[in-house]
Amino acid sequence: MRAGWFTGEQALALVRAYVARHWAGLLRLRERWRLSEEALHLILAGVVGVLGGLSNLLFYFCTESVKLLALRQPGDMVEVAEMLDRWSRFTTPALGGLAAGLVLHWGLQLVGRQSSTNLVEVVAAGDGRLPFRTVVVKVLSGLMSISTGASIGREGSIVHLSAMLASKVGQVMRWPPYRLRLMLACGAAAGMAAAYNAPVAGAVFAAQIVLGNFSMNLFAPLLCSSVVAAVVSRSFFGIAPLYQVRSFDFTRLTQLPWFVVLGGLAGVLGAVFLKLLPRGERVYRRTRLPLYARLTLAGCLVGLIAVFYPEVWGNGYSVTSRVLANHYGLTFLVLLLMAKLTATVLCVGAGTVGGVFTPTLFLGAALGGVFGQMLHLLGLGGMLTTPAFALVGMGSVLAATTHSPLLAIIMIFEISLNYSVMPPLMLACAVSTLVGRRLHPASVYTESLRQKGVDADHESDEIGAATQQTVGDLMHEPVPPVRETATLRAIADRFLVSPNNFLPVVDKAQRLLGVVALQDLKEYLHSAEEFKGVIAFDVMRPPPLCVTPSQRLQETLPTLLASEQRNIPVVNNLKEHRLVGALRRAEALALLSEAIAPRASLQRSSQ
Repeated sequence: MRAGWFTGEQALALVRAYVARHWAGLLRLRERWRLSEEALHLILAGVVGVLGGLSNLLFYFCTESVKLLALRQPGDMVEVAEMLDRWSRFTTPALGGLAAGLVLHWGLQLVGRQSSTNLVEVVAAGDGRLPFRTVVVKVLSGLMSISTGASIGREGSIVHLSAMLASKVGQVMRWPPYRLRLMLACGAAAGMAAAYNAPVAGAVFAAQIVLGNFSMNLFAPLLCSSVVAAVVSRSFFGIAPLYQVRSFDFTRLTQLPWFVVLGGLAGVLGAVFLKLLPRGERVYRRTRLPLYARLTLAGCLVGLIAVFYPEVWGNGYSVTSRVLANHYGLTFLVLLLMAKLTATVLCVGAGTVGGVFTPTLFLGAALGGVFGQMLHLLGLGGMLTTPAFALVGMGSVLAATTHSPLLAIIMIFEISLNYSVMPPLMLACAVSTLVGRRLHPASVYTESLRQKGVDADHESDEIGAATQQTVGDLMHEPVPPVRETATLRAIADRFLVSPNNFLPVVDKAQRLLGVVALQDLKEYLHSAEEFKGVIAFDVMRPPPLCVTPSQRLQETLPTLLASEQRNIPVVNNLKEHRLVGALRRAEALALLSEAIAPRASLQRSSQ
């Protein structure tokens, strides 16, 4: 061997000696540069924001391509419909409904039964897992409907696509449920921000509607994701606001009462809209038609309306712009409002995939336009212009359907960049929300959850900052369950490799049937013959005390104190009882103790 050369053993020994001498310094360096949980979430939210912006771009190009194939020309749906003959206005939505229905029918059969794709339900009653194949099928179906004239919004598909991609990345990376839920909400925020070029509204939508939590450790990633998605989208589509409206002068207190009246009317319209949506679903179900036939029927009915009112095609963006420019007369605007309301209910009731956000803005603009024109016809409007009422109407009907005045106010400001309308808009949104809640307690996002028994109401009296968290915020992966048909030998083998004294027992649909306790197996272990014939269903205990992801931490205290399990089972809701996670009893009790202790000491000191 030549001088100056090291053998492999010598080189390895030198490396080991260097590491041994500097081990403590290396550990300190690792601790100094290791990312905190909050910093990691911000980085991940930025990545999700890029996915959201690209999802908006992808969906735009796909819809334009389908429109070019189906209608032979791109552009706004209403402008295209106005150039078509009456027969084409009728047949195009019908054929589009058939195509969308067949995609749903065959696609859902192909992917099989999967979990829910409702974002609020996946967060409030799940672990943040959106099924990839089901969402892809629904987005493709929505693409067919939106591109052929269905009275539905594109934002629903964009939000779901963005949220699904975020959830899928998290599933591949094996993130815990609390991070999956946060990243799914970041995806929803990114999709909404990209679709409307509204980063603040996107973050507020995800925080208030999807997560139901405005705590800063959750809101900061939502803001980051929304901003990145909006900037990515702006790099392709520009920065101009969606609706161009001139400024208004509100300088007199006597101008505001008319907007209180408009807010009340918007609350009534929002409640009527919300009541009609489930009724439309029930009417279609009574027909007992297959899904593709229901969507075809909805397309035929929308096409029939479009023969006389082509303005009902699509989400209504261009028509809303015309209303804001005071383009239509009073009688036509009243009839158009009724036609759009009917067309949207027909589409949503049939099961058409899409959003109702933009159609709701259409309805609000039409209501505000009708109200403003009636005031001027009666000589009561004064210096107030009809476009001012139309813009305020957009926000107030949106507030009535979402039950979120803050979201509506921010959304209207970002899509119009018109600050002058803020005072009457804020007043009208507050009134419409109160009226809408009074007439219809559930919002457009919580109605389906209420029917399933899922509590999506995030308002409650808190005993401390820590208890503002929900079970879903603390939820971990469930204790790996056993099937009800598992043999006693298989159960015993599982206990040998598990630190838990209880194993959940589920059926093929992952519904929690009971638990098997380690101490209950002792009487079966002495007989080999009896050992072979026993299954989990024979030895399991009844279903244990459970919690749901939407429960506040303080609400789980009785369950935590009564349960003897270290990992409390978390089920999606108390009706379906599907196992989705586990709440660590010691961790939850520690947080509750931290929240309660300061308050108790404060009370003692004040006595």
